[in-house]
Amino acid sequence: QVQLVESGGGSVQAGGSLRLSCVHSGPTDSRYCMGWFRQAPGQERDWVATIDHRRRGTVADSVKGRFTISKDNDDVTLYLQMNDLKPEDTATYYCATGVCPLTVIPDIVAWGQGTEVTVSS
Repeated sequence: QVQLVESGGGSVQAGGSLRLSCVHSGPTDSRYCMGWFRQAPGQERDWVATIDHRRRGTVADSVKGRFTISKDNDDVTLYLQMNDLKPEDTATYYCATGVCPLTVIPDIVAWGQGTEVTVSS
């Protein structure tokens, strides 16, 4: 059974940076992508970023130029580097894996438990 465990959330001021991590354990499928979604209070869960098995990353327009997705050489740990954070980035961030391009909820086969990010102005 796939397990995804996130860490790295916290509270920062606008303009600050955080790096989220997600450790993957259990069976892997080299065809699957990994990525990040986020959900603000009272909002839907939205796609943030995806990385494929060739390490090609894509990010949502709302975070382009500020967020970068990457993973370690062993494909065990997924990262989301978040720079120039804004109050509208405040949300619970979820790690996910599943069918590429992994941009919509039906693509997901496993979720992490989420890590909270709060950005104050």
